[in-house]
Amino acid sequence: MFYYTDATIDQLAIHRVGNKLRDEFYALSEAPIVLEDEQLTTLLMHYFLSPFAKVQEVYRLWHSSGTLELNEVYHFSKSFFEGNLDFQTLGEQICKHLFEASDHPHIKGGELYVVYLRNVQLEGQEHDAIGIFKSENKEPFLKVSPLQSSFELGYEQEAININKLDKGCIILNAEHEEGYKVLAVDQTNRQQEAVYWKDSFLGVRVRNDSFHKTGNFLKVYKAFVNEGLDETFELERADKIDLLNRSMDYFKEKDTFKTKEFEEEVLGNPQAAALFNDYRQQFENEYESPFGEQFDIAPGAVKKANATYKSVLKLDKNFHIYVHGKREYIEKGFDEEKGMNYYKVYFKEEH
Repeated sequence: MFYYTDATIDQLAIHRVGNKLRDEFYALSEAPIVLEDEQLTTLLMHYFLSPFAKVQEVYRLWHSSGTLELNEVYHFSKSFFEGNLDFQTLGEQICKHLFEASDHPHIKGGELYVVYLRNVQLEGQEHDAIGIFKSENKEPFLKVSPLQSSFELGYEQEAININKLDKGCIILNAEHEEGYKVLAVDQTNRQQEAVYWKDSFLGVRVRNDSFHKTGNFLKVYKAFVNEGLDETFELERADKIDLLNRSMDYFKEKDTFKTKEFEEEVLGNPQAAALFNDYRQQFENEYESPFGEQFDIAPGAVKKANATYKSVLKLDKNFHIYVHGKREYIEKGFDEEKGMNYYKVYFKEEH
């Protein structure tokens, strides 16, 4: 979890970045901003950091060549953390790099905030950090002020909503050999041009920790049950729901995932286990994210995945049957007279 209750802004610089393809330019401020207003500082902290409070995925800076120093954000951040680059130069270099990465015609220009943060907390440890934030969208705001026995009404045409950070990242000064711990958000859109923030500019990929492994494994297994088994086994929808329920029960009850144990307790079929191993191997190779023979199970990732595991048999538009377990207590048949399928459900008590 990310906490910023004790965090402070040590230094702040504001620049502006335009769209390179639209012949816009960038504008660099000459010096960092001096914050003397306590209320303004509080509003900035909320604007910059509150979007990260519920972020669970931790990223790493990386480069496709395998040489971290070729990642510009990593290079500048490392130089700053090690005292080889001053804060003003850090902000300027980050701004120039973002400008070069803004090479899609739909990318909006906006203000770029580079912040040196003290005492941000992630996973129970406090760190200094570099914050990089961008505001792209402006909104009109009304201003009402008392004026003698009446009120004065005004407006700000292009103001920034402090509850709507467009893009941001926090690079924590921890585990630099692996690409630092990085949190990243992009809340403007999910179209193709949006990938420039995490891919072209930051160059990040998700850290392959227990949370990531747990969530990805459940996604891969779900896809395997719903799609990968069809070519070899003829399974009814109730059978697939049972396989999904058993996997979810396993992850809820265990602290550690073990491959052989999972195959025996959940899949229960050597042929299905072999098929699943091939299926998961494809994922591991494609995304370079090996699961290994065992890994710690992250309860938060299980809870998140559980919301996407559907245990419902949808029967036309008339009935929904929620299947939570005991596959043997539900039978499927066909009524010749009515020319319709049916389910027979066994139970002891009605609640």
